[in-house]
Amino acid sequence: MNPLPNSNQISSNPIHLHDWPHAPTHRTQQAGAYMVTSATYQKASFFRSADRLTLLSNSLFDLAEAYALQLQAWAVFANHYHLIAECPQPQNLKRFTRHLHSSTAIAINHQDNSAGRKVWHQYWESHLTFQRSYFARLHYVHQNPVRHGLVSSPSQYPWCSATWFERKATPSFFKTIMSFPTDKLEIPDDFEVEPPL
Repeated sequence: MNPLPNSNQISSNPIHLHDWPHAPTHRTQQAGAYMVTSATYQKASFFRSADRLTLLSNSLFDLAEAYALQLQAWAVFANHYHLIAECPQPQNLKRFTRHLHSSTAIAINHQDNSAGRKVWHQYWESHLTFQRSYFARLHYVHQNPVRHGLVSSPSQYPWCSATWFERKATPSFFKTIMSFPTDKLEIPDDFEVEPPL
């Protein structure tokens, strides 16, 4: 084993470190569209009831507005969520996520008389810089309740933006997005999702 170098031997050349392999790296330096996926601790179904899914959805809407995020798509489940948002101030994405996780964890821990219980585990974000990538992810998020076997049509799932998107988008844009291929996407989504109670 080599001893540590003394201060006279330490190079002033820059070093290039690899990302820490056990946690997602958060790079939100540029304004633009981001996709965020977040998981509960140990993928536990903390938000399985309709009331809790509504609490998580409403918290997401309120905090997105407070942090100036423009939601483009969302899908909320018992043990994870996906969202796509336009972030004019990218530093707000991290603040939004922390606030959403802490406030919803405090609320459900209060309901369960489980103060301090860990609810959220981690989140991943992707800066969407290519139109095809953005379109594929819009389709993916809207279609996610179907992918998890909860409904046969995305508009049947009330904690998803599919119905809102169908109402707000032009028919041609809606058709384009909902037919966009998603088979090459790499999104952390290996969740077993139980239907809401």
